[in-house]
Amino acid sequence: MSETNKHNAFRTILRRELDRMVSRRLYFGVCIVLPLFCIFFMSTIFGNGQMENIPVGIVDEDNTSMSREVVRTVEAVPTFKVTRHYADEAAARRATQSKEIYGYLVIPTGFTADAIAGRQATLAYYYHYALLSVGGEVRGAFETVLRQLSMAPVMMQATALGIGEERITTFLLPVKASNHPLFNPDLDYSVYLSNPFFFILFQVIILLTTVYAIGSEIKFGTGLEWLSAAGGNIVTAVAGKLLPYTVVFSLMSILANYVMFGLMHIPFSCGFWPLNLTAILFVVSTQALAVFIFSIFPALSIIISIVSMVGSLGATLSGVTFPAPSMYAPVHYASYLFPVRHFTEIYQNLLYGDYGFAWTWVNYAALLCFLLPALLMLPRLKKAILNEETWRHLVS
Repeated sequence: MSETNKHNAFRTILRRELDRMVSRRLYFGVCIVLPLFCIFFMSTIFGNGQMENIPVGIVDEDNTSMSREVVRTVEAVPTFKVTRHYADEAAARRATQSKEIYGYLVIPTGFTADAIAGRQATLAYYYHYALLSVGGEVRGAFETVLRQLSMAPVMMQATALGIGEERITTFLLPVKASNHPLFNPDLDYSVYLSNPFFFILFQVIILLTTVYAIGSEIKFGTGLEWLSAAGGNIVTAVAGKLLPYTVVFSLMSILANYVMFGLMHIPFSCGFWPLNLTAILFVVSTQALAVFIFSIFPALSIIISIVSMVGSLGATLSGVTFPAPSMYAPVHYASYLFPVRHFTEIYQNLLYGDYGFAWTWVNYAALLCFLLPALLMLPRLKKAILNEETWRHLVS
């Protein structure tokens, strides 16, 4: 086929796919509505970025003025919302197990007497740690407030003896910690979760849309027409078909970056160009992965389940919620078979330090390499289309 014929075939496929896209509301939903919903969802789900008003309970077995002061101190912590006071630990434990509350504080009988007499007074707290994020927040808040409460009796006695507050501090806290959370000083969940979680959801949309766009040609018996319009060239057929989706998904990626880093003011260390170009490369590599998988399993009824599973695995192995190097070694190495893993590595470099191309060239090369197996599998895809058409003719 001459270059002119190739260009004409490509334009024919492109116009054909644009007509298909505008003729069915399904494409508008998956290409426009779903990505916009994901952008809105991920930019608002974390609220102000902090966990607040987590339900907790109190078991006050001492019932004294000092124990009530402890309760008021706990109630003043923004992380907590004291929803119930329990008569005993058994009731509080049952409430925690049923997730009515996510933790509770126990003030034992004799707490005030022990504190006044200078004996060891113990405050016990319990928390639900099956949910790591919530459990970590509850534990951290309890530790902070109880650390302050534990020093109060000593400071009262020392002050009564005439010791100055500065001297009290020196022997109560001989080593003063100075915390400096890097890249996220406000400990805001949205700073490190909103953007990667959007692209994790987005990769599932890209995978499903790509395999449906190709698989529908076989399912509805238009595969031979599709190939004929491309002059029998499967590369032209696939490139012309996927280009409109590439453009739309790339624009959605750029919009997501603008919303999160522009409107939400999530801090980042580079300009918008590196972020947007990386997002476009991510879109292309994810489409290539979808083409590769469909070429292996060219049946729409099966492939939808397979790419959904692949998208879910990509979310788990992306390294956002759990460090990939700390995973079981075979799982860690398997994570590099997913574009979202390399995308996450690149984005973390760009957002947190922009240390340069030398740190991420392997990940960029890996994203480009996803194109190679897709290209190598295109002859198998063409054969599957022709075989399906042959079978349809034999049946009819």
